[in-house]
Amino acid sequence: MAKITDVQTAYYRIPLPEIMEDAKHGLHTHFEVPIVKIVTDDGREGVGYTYTGGFGGESIAKLIDKELKAILLGKDPACVEALWDQMNWGIHYVARGGLASFAIAACDIALWDLRAKKAQEPLYKLLGGASNKVKCYGGAIDLNFPLEKLLANNQKYLDMGLKAVKIKLGQKTLAEDIARIKAVRELIGPEVVFMVDANMSWSIEKAIKAAKLMAPYDILFLEEPTIPEDYEGYARIAKEGQIAVAGGENLRTPIEFAHMIKYGNVDFPQPDASNCGGITGWLKIAALTQTSNLSVSTHGMQELHVSLLAAMPNAGYLEMHSFPIDQYTTRPLVIDPSDGCAIAPEEPGIGVTFDWEKLAPHKQPF
Repeated sequence: MAKITDVQTAYYRIPLPEIMEDAKHGLHTHFEVPIVKIVTDDGREGVGYTYTGGFGGESIAKLIDKELKAILLGKDPACVEALWDQMNWGIHYVARGGLASFAIAACDIALWDLRAKKAQEPLYKLLGGASNKVKCYGGAIDLNFPLEKLLANNQKYLDMGLKAVKIKLGQKTLAEDIARIKAVRELIGPEVVFMVDANMSWSIEKAIKAAKLMAPYDILFLEEPTIPEDYEGYARIAKEGQIAVAGGENLRTPIEFAHMIKYGNVDFPQPDASNCGGITGWLKIAALTQTSNLSVSTHGMQELHVSLLAAMPNAGYLEMHSFPIDQYTTRPLVIDPSDGCAIAPEEPGIGVTFDWEKLAPHKQPF
């Protein structure tokens, strides 16, 4: 039996190539990547990570180093699900969900990296191997883009071969939002799948009104129209707005997803392994979607989520996000231009290998 001998945490704060904005998070100038290395007494090493939109990353790194490390040291790294449970209950009283889910995610992903490398399997095969590719859409943080730039950005996605795109909503007036939807639909044509994301910025009534105004533009889903915990509100928006609703990036635990699916009538659940407790948490949520006869999609972290989704028989859509974590790895996301699908990596482990030299200038103390 192997034992964990060290848990090493590093914190990186990386500038974005340009300032990005959405309706509730505001302006993004940086993203953060706390990274964990778990070392075992038989000489193996697993790497895990999480990310933020520019706030809280230092606190996540401290939580791992001060609390989760003590839980993991001396344990058998093969007992991934048991360790996930121990981490959750070890700090639940002060940090149920929230920062805890981000911190646990980084550690859990490192444990899965160890497991997959020991099995000599790529993650997507270890978890089910339904396919080696998954449908993908371009989802920029583009609320502050002038219309000309918005159209140019979506043309870039089409030029890559993507068959689906998503834009942010939440302009000062609904008329502006609908004008942008109309312009993008005219650009991409009727065959490209089109989604929109309001980032929790609307009241229920405004979301219902907006959904009705979107009807002529064949929108696959309206993402996060209102605050994530208002499950009754989500159900009203879906029913009265006659639109499919997506959500989940701001939920942190499997039970929250269970409530969202049951009471919110959400058609497109979107767990993010970086903030719902890692791969173990994500798999629990994916199981919920299967038993509810729904697809499972993702938010952000495309370099890891491509493997998780490819494993699933009910895979929905992979979001290609504006936080370019994969540009700091040895294998940025690979798109098959023939069908617009993202291809899962074949290397043993989680398929995410960081370029440490490229990351080095962005390392911060914590």
